Amino acid sequence: MNFPHELPPSEPPCGPVVTLVGAGPGHPDLLTVAAVKAIRRATVLLVDDLVGDAVLRYARPSTRIVRVGKRGGCRSTPQAFIERWMIAEARRGERVVRLKGGDPCIFGRAGEERRALEAAGLRVEVVNGITAGVAAATALGVPLTHRAHAHGVIFATGHTRDGAPSPDWRSLATLASQGYTLVIYMGVASAAEIERGLREVLPASTPVGIVQHASLPQERRVHARLGDLHAALSRHGLASPAIIVVGDVLAAASPHVTAPSAQAGGAAPTPRAGLNPTPAAVQEC
Repeated sequence: MNFPHELPPSEPPCGPVVTLVGAGPGHPDLLTVAAVKAIRRATVLLVDDLVGDAVLRYARPSTRIVRVGKRGGCRSTPQAFIERWMIAEARRGERVVRLKGGDPCIFGRAGEERRALEAAGLRVEVVNGITAGVAAATALGVPLTHRAHAHGVIFATGHTRDGAPSPDWRSLATLASQGYTLVIYMGVASAAEIERGLREVLPASTPVGIVQHASLPQERRVHARLGDLHAALSRHGLASPAIIVVGDVLAAASPHVTAPSAQAGGAAPTPRAGLNPTPAAVQEC
């Protein structure tokens, strides 16, 4: 995908700055124009594991790409290390972009990174992206809100920090019973616990949708019932990264769903030469 000439990369702001950029759910067509400009402007890209090469091809050939991914159940790059790296590179005069899947402000650690960067005297800019929960709902053929089914939406995580209590699934189920759609990130490993907690309030017949790799060519989606959530994940072999959507809004699902990867104009950009990301830490699953 080529952007028109009237949208050149923006000039970098004066002074040390780090930009936290949301790369969207994965498909390059779902990047914002602001995200593309930031990627093109960067001299150093610190990239999360869920950001694919089709997105990275918007970077200039001279840009240094550093993989600093985090995946549940894997050995991941320590957060403090990532923050120190961004600070050091920015102080050396590099144009640093922290590139995250989805939106950096939704389960993307933007809050703690912003605090660390500003404490080091750096300026921080944020470029929002389409979060995976929204893309997953679209893949399932549903809106997240609907006048007849859902007057609100709740984003929740099924994976908390080590030692932190699990989400109060019973309370979330109560909200879902009152007309809120639940969108659960990182919930595959704890699906049995999620199912038990939600079932304390919601009936087993509550509709559920599961989407793995939302917006990508390998996207997989399953419609199920809450009482069958854990079994459906196992039966269909669905794994992370996946989004779980729970709520009556799924009753409004369209039978005609076309993934962005299958639409016209969905071709990936031309590969850039020398795309050899620098590993910051080995991930072991």
